Amino acid sequence: MDHLGLDLGTTTISAAVLDADGRLLCTRTVPGGAAVAGQPWERKQDARGIEHAALSLLDGLLQEFPDIGCVGLTGQMHGIVYVDAAGQLLSPLYTWQDETGAQPGPDGKSTAARLTARTGYPLASGYGLVTLACHQAAGTIPNGAAAVCTIADYLAMRLSGRSAPCLTPSMAASLGLFDGTGFDREAVRRAGLPERLLPEVSEEAELGGGRLRVFAALGDNQASFLGAGQGRLDAPLINIGTGSQFSFFTKEHRTVPGLETRPFPGGWLLTGAPLCGGRSFALLERFFRQTAELVTGTPCPSAYPAMLRALEAPMPDDVPQFRTTFAGTRQDPAERAVLSGLDEENFAPVPLLHALLRGMADELSACYRAALKAGCAPAGRLLGSGNGLRRNPALQRAVERSFGLPLTLAAVPEEAACGAALFTRMQHEAAL
Repeated sequence: MDHLGLDLGTTTISAAVLDADGRLLCTRTVPGGAAVAGQPWERKQDARGIEHAALSLLDGLLQEFPDIGCVGLTGQMHGIVYVDAAGQLLSPLYTWQDETGAQPGPDGKSTAARLTARTGYPLASGYGLVTLACHQAAGTIPNGAAAVCTIADYLAMRLSGRSAPCLTPSMAASLGLFDGTGFDREAVRRAGLPERLLPEVSEEAELGGGRLRVFAALGDNQASFLGAGQGRLDAPLINIGTGSQFSFFTKEHRTVPGLETRPFPGGWLLTGAPLCGGRSFALLERFFRQTAELVTGTPCPSAYPAMLRALEAPMPDDVPQFRTTFAGTRQDPAERAVLSGLDEENFAPVPLLHALLRGMADELSACYRAALKAGCAPAGRLLGSGNGLRRNPALQRAVERSFGLPLTLAAVPEEAACGAALFTRMQHEAAL
């Protein structure tokens, strides 16, 4: 029996098919959800469009690989959609990048900050329950809403024929106010949130589905870690795509300042998730492109090819310092990027390029140092995944310098989709 994994990412929807022995048969990728207009601070995507694209991708692969018997899902965490009592979609996807919860209220504090103080749980804008609190305060919860869930859990529900979502701990924890096994109901009440909208949470991953066995979604962070290591858990993983993440497996539950402790099959993942990540490189590309347009007075094509060519040269000796917190941090949304150490020589494109890459790498390696300080054993190697890292050899070199570890790129593409497929295979074998 073959196993299919679907990854409903921020910018793309990907699929991977594994055979009964875990060998990768194919991967496919299509564009992800289109943006939906709203307030400047909102980040919404067309949930119905994501569903249609994912189902079309699934249908094509089922025809191509008729031995597919299990379907696993993963996708962008934190974000929510609203569904009614019949499991019908009522809203767009409010993504993990949504900044509604970071907007200051009359008291000068954001919703995320107020809920953090009220509940004792560290919360950030983009977390599903923070978004829910904002909608409740604004009176914009859709009429007839019966539950919230992630977009991947919505699709899992629809594929399995259920009318209510059921989340694994890995996805449920990403919404916030999660105590390790379930939502902290007392904290939810202190937050003043409607408990009736909380989805079911279960360690039992299989949802049903008839001929196709459908499994509840695994968080994309957890799925990427599982897929990149092909089941091995002995190396930290950094993933750089639209965002970026550092992940380190531990069997024991640990509390590490600056890192999240996320549920993972058989243990926990210590995870650091810079808010800008791979978008930092995109922001610098936009700056170079706009500068070229300012000088020439004509539209400029992508600056990425020129940037990557420039990075083929060795890093200059004199590089400025670049803190790449353009979108703040989860701990301090108001923090911003800082460029320092400029002089007459290094205020130039190539040093700025190298400074940005070093800043991106340093933000991730700080997570590793925090894990070591908390008692985690040092690793002998580092795994890397994500197109933002795969397509940028200079960034790979910056990561190795910053971590002081040799970097190995994951052997499989579309790590999250592969991880979702591998998760179903592990669940299937455990049930035999």
